[in-house]
Amino acid sequence: MSESTGLFFTIEGVEGVGKTTNIEFVEQWLTSHGIEVYLTREPGGTPLAEEIRQLLLTPRKENVDPLTELLMVFAARAQHLSQAIKPRLKAGQWVVSDRFTDATFAYQGFGRELPIEEITLLEQLVQRGMQPDKTLYLDLPVEVGLARARKRWQADRFEQEAETFFERVRAGYHARIAEQPERFMVIDASVSLAEVQEQIDAALNQLLLERARTA
Repeated sequence: MSESTGLFFTIEGVEGVGKTTNIEFVEQWLTSHGIEVYLTREPGGTPLAEEIRQLLLTPRKENVDPLTELLMVFAARAQHLSQAIKPRLKAGQWVVSDRFTDATFAYQGFGRELPIEEITLLEQLVQRGMQPDKTLYLDLPVEVGLARARKRWQADRFEQEAETFFERVRAGYHARIAEQPERFMVIDASVSLAEVQEQIDAALNQLLLERARTA
């Protein structure tokens, strides 16, 4: 949970689920309901963390060891939390982040097949128990998402991975949802954009009702 009056809201999903479009929808929806929103992303969110993002995503001839990749992800996250997320939560803003640690468990844990215990240790070190208050997960079969995404890609280092990699990533997300069902709002992203956003609208209305009850 966030340590403040603000709310930490994350949006997750594999490639091609429509995160960019629907993050904009979430931002506009919250703003229209009088909520001050700070939009950010991972890896990234600060100048230093964005530099790490470029190192992570740029295709290269040198093989990147999965552990190196994992440590870079958490280095960027430590900076992001310290310099962007925590200060804004303390100021009462809602922070909406395109990906957070669920992505690390899915991509580095399941996708790269790194030990979950090692990721958990880094999570504890960097986050000190801090988790998103709510996570919107856009779900879509991998083959459908990749077909959508590859129409517009100039593929980065992750997007060059095989379909089997993304199948493991999706399984990783589903494992996280099974472990923490109360935190996740699962959206069927296989339907039309209008139907997806109807689901998001309902989920956000429910979230505001829950917040009002606990205020």
